[in-house]
Amino acid sequence: MSGSHTTARRTPLRARAAVVAAFAGGAVLLSAVPAFAHVTVQPSTAAKGSYSTVSFKVPNEQDAASTVQVEVNLPADHPIASVSLQPVPGWTAKVTTSKLATPLKTDDGTVDQAVTKIVWSGGKIEPGQFQQFPVSLGPLPDNADSLVFKALQTYSNGDIVRWIEVPQAGQPEPQNPAPSLTLTAASATSGTAGTPAAAPAGDTSKGGTAPAAASGGSSSDGTARGLGIAGIVIGAAGVAFGVLAGRRRSAGGGGGTGGGTGASA
Repeated sequence: MSGSHTTARRTPLRARAAVVAAFAGGAVLLSAVPAFAHVTVQPSTAAKGSYSTVSFKVPNEQDAASTVQVEVNLPADHPIASVSLQPVPGWTAKVTTSKLATPLKTDDGTVDQAVTKIVWSGGKIEPGQFQQFPVSLGPLPDNADSLVFKALQTYSNGDIVRWIEVPQAGQPEPQNPAPSLTLTAASATSGTAGTPAAAPAGDTSKGGTAPAAASGGSSSDGTARGLGIAGIVIGAAGVAFGVLAGRRRSAGGGGGTGGGTGASA
């Protein structure tokens, strides 16, 4: 009799253990999905001294409002001599230039003005969507390890999200980090000042094309979301299996208990 009761007690414990394990497995996979709500620069790295085409990726993180304006400020401490934009359907870009306190010397001469702000407006990024804004920059500074582009995202309901916080080494990521471009050591294959690695995006006369970052970012997002969905499915299957197994063992344990009692009688 005592053996039968022991089996009956263990059955719900095993069922609960299966449920916990299933949820834990789903949680592990879900935790691997990064947050995509930040405004970012893609690709996130470029060679020092090169010309590079990057995209400012802007996701809409509100459920009931659309993004209607995006403002990107170029770093004033490291001005960039050449900035060109690729047209974005439905959006109008306004470029602001400022006079430089210290003119830049380039292979094409001295530059005393540089682009300091770009504002895209007129379009919409609907909830659940994102938009990429391609910009060709160069030559990138060779005396800096990164460039920070503070950005403002304006919604149709009047909300403004300021992506202006600069991440600090050894500190947790801030709530609204500014988009940043990491600058790596120049290589033999990267473009140098006066020798663009690629023509500015949108300049068909020089073979300009849309940035490769557009497809790469979407692919990585889809993979991460796929892993998250897989985690949910696996977790749900584990829960169903654990509950079903617990019920079967409970039923089997009940019969064993009755038989034991009868034998004692």
